[in-house]
Amino acid sequence: MSSPISATSIVGARPNFVKVAPVARALAASGSFAHAIVHTGQHYEADMSERFFADLEIPPPDVHLGVGSGSHGEQTARMLAGVEGVLLARRPDVVLVYGDVNSTLAGALAAAKLGIPVCHVEAGLRSRDRTMPEELNRILVDQLSEILFTQSREAEANLAAEGIPRERIRFVGNVMIDSLARCRDRAEAMAAWKGNGLARDNYGLVTLHRPSNVDDPDRLASVMRALGKVARRIPLVYPVHPRTRNRLEAAGLTGANGRLALVPPAGYVEFVSLLCGARFALTDSGGVQEETTWLGVPCLTLRTTTERPVTTREGTNRLVDLAGIVPGVEEVLAAPARRVSPPELWDGRAAERIARILAERLRP
Repeated sequence: MSSPISATSIVGARPNFVKVAPVARALAASGSFAHAIVHTGQHYEADMSERFFADLEIPPPDVHLGVGSGSHGEQTARMLAGVEGVLLARRPDVVLVYGDVNSTLAGALAAAKLGIPVCHVEAGLRSRDRTMPEELNRILVDQLSEILFTQSREAEANLAAEGIPRERIRFVGNVMIDSLARCRDRAEAMAAWKGNGLARDNYGLVTLHRPSNVDDPDRLASVMRALGKVARRIPLVYPVHPRTRNRLEAAGLTGANGRLALVPPAGYVEFVSLLCGARFALTDSGGVQEETTWLGVPCLTLRTTTERPVTTREGTNRLVDLAGIVPGVEEVLAAPARRVSPPELWDGRAAERIARILAERLRP
């Protein structure tokens, strides 16, 4: 019997955890892999890390680097040094990285410099906005990767246009939907909206955390004023990222408003529960654009571009600017619910396809 393929996943932030969970299960189920998880510690608060591992039933990380916060440069540098040391000690056959956060870039760069093949899960997404740190991470990681797993057809086209050989690109579907499909029944049963004093289909769920929306105090104040106007029409619940909470407190914008509830970050199942019960979502998150598309929940995205155009073309997502928040919500509330079919291969089995392809490519 041949020895198992040694695979190491580098993760560090909430979106990574949602993506690694089904991949870890699929690799274990295949019987072909010895899989280790390295947690950089990019997200380190319990609500942002340990709770997600528990909710998603991910094995505890084999290595926790404890890097913590910092500027993009210093954080990425510390992760690069830490991941390099782990890879030198373990010498895996393949390194898997997920999405577009700083941990993704550090993992890919460390592996590539050591000559270890890099596999990028969720490759090829492009917003065309290079002011977004995530966009730079996406471009660089894709250039470093040997195997690129995409979640949509336009991602394939993006990579081909950038000169990535087509034999390195495989369209497998969306691993985030694997996690969502697995936990949906638990989320529905939780009915988290009741714990927030809300009624199903009679509240909006807010998730805003990107620097473009929360770092400038004047912009943040304008966003909160718009949310206040919406809350007079329909209650809102806003699980606040710790970084955003600091910005709100610094700007003096955390005053009580009974119909705009600023609550602590939610665990994965709790958040999906809130999403299942919401009349709409207002977000700047990439993942929420995908989750609402699959669930059929109307979504307003407070951004000028999206790296996930499939969600606006085939899903429930619509881009809005600051002035468009209030009228956008009014349009959502006035429109009848519509049924949306999931995009191609968003079927809950993307991770199985990834495990099968990796085994075929890497088996001695």
